[in-house]
Amino acid sequence: MWRLPFQKKKLSDEISYSVAVSKSIAQLGYLMRVPSSQVRIQICKCVVSFYNMELPRKLLSGYQPTSANYKIQMAELGGLAETLVLSLALVEDQLTEKLWVLKALQHLSSSGVNCRLMMKARAASRLCLYLNDIDPSGQLVFRSSEILWNLLENTSKEEVVNQLSSLECVYALKEVFVDLLMHGFRHYDRQLRNDLLVIAMLLAQNPAAPMIESGFTKLLIVLATFTEVKIPNPLVKGLKLTYSYEDFELKKLLFNVIGFLSKDPRAVQLLSENDVMPALLYYVKPNQKPGFHDWSAAQYEELQLHAIAILASVAPLLVDKYLSCQANTLLLVFLEWCIGQDPFFGQGNSFHGRGGRGNKLAQMRYSLRVLRSVVSLHDDAVNLNLCDQGAISQLLDILKYAANKSKEKEDAILLEIQANILFLLSVLCENDLHRKELFSYEGVDILVPFIQMDPKKLYSGLGHNCLLFCALDCLWSCVVGCYIAEDYFLEKQGIFLLLDLLALKQKNLYSIILGILVEFCDNPKTTSHISTWRGEKDQTAANLLIQLWRQEELELGVKHDRYGRIVDMKRPIASSLQKQQEVVPMPASCPSFAIMEISENIRAKIYSLLCKLGFENLPGLSAKDFVTLAIIEHYIDFKVGEVWRELCAELKEEFRPVTPDEEALKFISKVSEDTGRMVATLQTEVLESQHHKEIQEEEKTYTKIQAIHKQREIVNKSWENFLTRTSNYEALKKAKRLQEKSVEASRSKLKTQNGAVHSTDIKGLSTTIGSGRLVTVQSTPPQLVGGPLAVTDPSVCEGALKKIKRVKMLDSVKKDSVPVEQCSEQCF
Repeated sequence: MWRLPFQKKKLSDEISYSVAVSKSIAQLGYLMRVPSSQVRIQICKCVVSFYNMELPRKLLSGYQPTSANYKIQMAELGGLAETLVLSLALVEDQLTEKLWVLKALQHLSSSGVNCRLMMKARAASRLCLYLNDIDPSGQLVFRSSEILWNLLENTSKEEVVNQLSSLECVYALKEVFVDLLMHGFRHYDRQLRNDLLVIAMLLAQNPAAPMIESGFTKLLIVLATFTEVKIPNPLVKGLKLTYSYEDFELKKLLFNVIGFLSKDPRAVQLLSENDVMPALLYYVKPNQKPGFHDWSAAQYEELQLHAIAILASVAPLLVDKYLSCQANTLLLVFLEWCIGQDPFFGQGNSFHGRGGRGNKLAQMRYSLRVLRSVVSLHDDAVNLNLCDQGAISQLLDILKYAANKSKEKEDAILLEIQANILFLLSVLCENDLHRKELFSYEGVDILVPFIQMDPKKLYSGLGHNCLLFCALDCLWSCVVGCYIAEDYFLEKQGIFLLLDLLALKQKNLYSIILGILVEFCDNPKTTSHISTWRGEKDQTAANLLIQLWRQEELELGVKHDRYGRIVDMKRPIASSLQKQQEVVPMPASCPSFAIMEISENIRAKIYSLLCKLGFENLPGLSAKDFVTLAIIEHYIDFKVGEVWRELCAELKEEFRPVTPDEEALKFISKVSEDTGRMVATLQTEVLESQHHKEIQEEEKTYTKIQAIHKQREIVNKSWENFLTRTSNYEALKKAKRLQEKSVEASRSKLKTQNGAVHSTDIKGLSTTIGSGRLVTVQSTPPQLVGGPLAVTDPSVCEGALKKIKRVKMLDSVKKDSVPVEQCSEQCF
């Protein structure tokens, strides 16, 4: 009957009768208390039939079947799944009934609602405890693991793991896993074994799970390493893994377990005792031939990359084992093979093999990750061992190889490889002059192109930002402090490149670039390079630094007036956050907020850099820049005042100082305020001087304009006089008389004896201007008046109003007339 759907007369019947139907289905679960095997089995069959519904052969007149999922929904509403989980306690000793209950729960667990109901009845822990029960058919383990997987997928994974984290559950899981591992021979057994291992792996991530106490952790570690180290162990006596796909998956899962255990400090001792380091280093060697050790080429490569990836997590925990196994040597030899010319073509099929198809980039990538993980410990023994084997020169060769590859095709993997190498060089060369000298020439040549990176690439998302940071960090660690490397970097115009990068105004680069520049200024040649640099629109380095200071104070919320002058004389450079901080007495070993603030912004670096350059005679600064420069110059005074103010406030919170101390504190506070007032006065003087200079320049401009207008008036008046003389004969005669009178007045009053007297006039000359040997003829253009001389060809005369003057030197002055040659071209 339960295989058939209910029948309804109306569409609303499903909703109308939902409460009654859900309660009736819930009664099925309560009937499990009936001590009858047949009743219990039949109830489970009914529940299973919900998921295999059959259509009725004949319907009642006027009725139609309910929807296919109606019974399933009513079972969820009635809480049947929770009741069946609780009924497991009633059938513990009856295997057949237990299997039927598990089968019913297996179907019910496909729903998230049912899974949540089952978790309320602690289904995970109940099922795990039954895993070791005797069951010749194997259905018990299969159905229980299937339900556990459904619970993990449909409910909170943390809640399921917490229920499985009891010692009894871990023991049960371990025993059934070992049984399947040692005695399972079917494909099905191996799949089930791997499923249980995944659940164990989830438990290994929970610190509360007693994996170590149960011995499960040690067993998993031994299983992960016994095929590589070849050391007999009673835990795996007689075990031999095949090269099937399921065993391949088992091997990868065991590597994953080691990765998770490396995050648990309690498991480090077990990792050290069970030869995890030699087992993982077993794979750090060149791939010699396809199908190595009976794994296919693709499978071996995947295991190799997986093992090296796990080694990056384990190596920092087992440094002594790392050194005793000569891991540095193995990795350097392996990296040498990675850039060699050996014919090897990576498959690139796995997660770790991404980007490694047809090359060795994946092997190089994960090997460098291992080196990065151990070098970042700053362990002197590890770093010395690396450098003694020529790691610096080898890393530079690999970096050059990766940079050349990146020119062909740039991707995230190549960028990561280059960034990791730069990081390794930074750590190895830091605070060691000899290593910096080894880096110097070749290293600087490689570094410069990174600093010249196209700014547009910083937003590509491939990792150029990280690469640039690593390059700058490498510059700071490997070049700064070594005069040979510094001088060569200066020869390569490195300071100009850094300032160009700073001028891009990428906020995340400010701190590191300014720090490098401050350190570089210890080299006496650096300041001249900084002073010589010019950016866009002829911007100077001083102007750029002052702009960055203003931008930083704007973001910090430092108060200034609209001209940039100090407003708060007591706390002239305090940020808005700093002013909001309440006074909290702290021990002397703890820095105050005023001290902490120094490292949180770039103002201290800008101040230090300008101190190196000097505050006098800085080129390219405006009055506004000088106003800001006055604040920067007294930054250290203001900062000292802030610290004293915090000290005074803390003392007042704790106790009242004695009178002499109180007077001293007041005097110190007054000195700080006087400094603020002095700077404010200086800023006002700068602004007034600039205002006065602007007024003077304005007056000069007006004077120049007046002179131009006066000159135009003179020219206009001269032209008017000329027109008057030309058109009025009386005016011409008057001008002539004035001219003669002026000439006569200029003659010497002493008459020379027998001296010739020369006339200033040329007889018969009919001109309206003063005569001379040069004559300029001006005429109205014939294009305007017409006539036979008018030019109609535009190629001959470009414009009717164009004036062309022709001047000819007269060979001699004739007695009666002056010959004037007319312009033959007539182009006026």
